[in-house]
Amino acid sequence: MDAQRNLEHVLRAAREVFGELGYGAPMEDVARRARVGVGTVYRRFPSKDVLVRRIAEEETSRLTDQARTALGQEDEPWSALSRFLRTSVASGAGRLLPPQVLRVGVDVDSDGIGDSSGDGNADGSTAVVPGSVSVPGSGRDEVRVPQQRQGAGQADLRPDDERPAAEAGAEDDDTGAGELLEVVGRLVDRARAAGELRRDVTVADVLLVIATAAPSLPDAAQQAAASSRLLDILLEGLRSRPVA
Repeated sequence: MDAQRNLEHVLRAAREVFGELGYGAPMEDVARRARVGVGTVYRRFPSKDVLVRRIAEEETSRLTDQARTALGQEDEPWSALSRFLRTSVASGAGRLLPPQVLRVGVDVDSDGIGDSSGDGNADGSTAVVPGSVSVPGSGRDEVRVPQQRQGAGQADLRPDDERPAAEAGAEDDDTGAGELLEVVGRLVDRARAAGELRRDVTVADVLLVIATAAPSLPDAAQQAAASSRLLDILLEGLRSRPVA
């Protein structure tokens, strides 16, 4: 029970610290917030990369669920898209999005490395990267991510001392991003088809709105007000306008 409780404390602290300071925050900050020794953190996560992947995977899964809920409960395409954005921004999800879902205007190869040159076809179109998935609704700024392996989007809350070391470090680098991009792509496609979304808006743009509209401010009330105001402005920028 102590091992499970420590794991939950570490994960909660990591979400808070990375949400406030970004994924560059040191493991020592996570340990301090969790009120455990840094050795305890490393016993459960053999490297910082493993912990970052774990948090990004859980956050990506949460966003995917929010997008599915918006699709299933909102009949109007614009209402579905705006609901997803408002829910995601309110949860602070933008501060924990994995970097690969925020690549705008570049391809991502099978190793997750962005390359804006060398993958294009002779006609200027985007080449398909082997082992990748195409994101619906991405328009000309197409985003490609590595194919998701089975079960990659499910968080495992077993203490690391009950998991083989190889398993603890083998989380998919994709962190479930392919599934998230597919569902958000459906929201984008519906809103565009209804004429309510600018035709040049991509899936990456929508996720960038979530990241942009989630500032980290010391005062909770000020942060909520700033996020809401900024999101209102960004949503207006996403909407299509009738041709004069």
